[in-house]
This record gives sequence, structure tokens and C-alpha cells, in this order.
Amino acid sequence: MAAALATAGRDVTATDVVARDVPAGVGFVRDDLVAAAAREDPGDAYRADCVYALNVPPELHRPLATVARRVDAACCFTTLGSDPPAVDATPLALDGGDTLYVVRDPGGAVVDR
Repeated sequence: MAAALATAGRDVTATDVVARDVPAGVGFVRDDLVAAAAREDPGDAYRADCVYALNVPPELHRPLATVARRVDAACCFTTLGSDPPAVDATPLALDGGDTLYVVRDPGGAVVDR
């Protein structure tokens, strides 16, 4: 998804606690999502229209939602396998059988506080 967004001309920045290779056109910032959620200002890497996480484990659902709320961004994620969301979120079925969970919609409406 990150590569497709970058190819479409969107600014995309990936974050992780360890250095990762990212697709062409995708920026990378090494950061800890839990630490970012604890900061009043999570940082420039998270200032976006949408904060999205792919295959995020349940223990990161709340920090992800917190970061998105602090930067006033939409918040969406997919889970690992059959993990249920650990925050209130609206499930959206994706092609291929995956589920996208929306905590904050792109219009900024808060689903979970």
C-alpha cells in the first residue's frame, strides 16, 4: 500500500523501531510508536492525513489511535490474522478477505476516544 500511495504522488513515511528497507518514494523514520504516543507532540513523521498500520499487534492499537488523535489524522489499521481490534473501530471488508479497521475516519470524526 505504501508503494502504491507514493507512486500516486502521495507523501508516505514509514516508521518502525528498527531500520527497514522501504519502497522507492517512501520515506523512513526510526521511531517507537509507544514512545510517540507518550509525547505531547508525536513528531513530524506522524503529521499526515492518515496514520495507518499494517498487521499491527493488539498492544499497539491504542498507541496508534493516540498518535493519530494528537496529530488530528485519520487512523486505520489491519491486524495480525484473527486478532480483534483493541480499540473501538469500524471494520471495513477489503478485497482478498482482509479487514481494515477505522478508528478515525478521513473526515476527522472520532470513532474511539
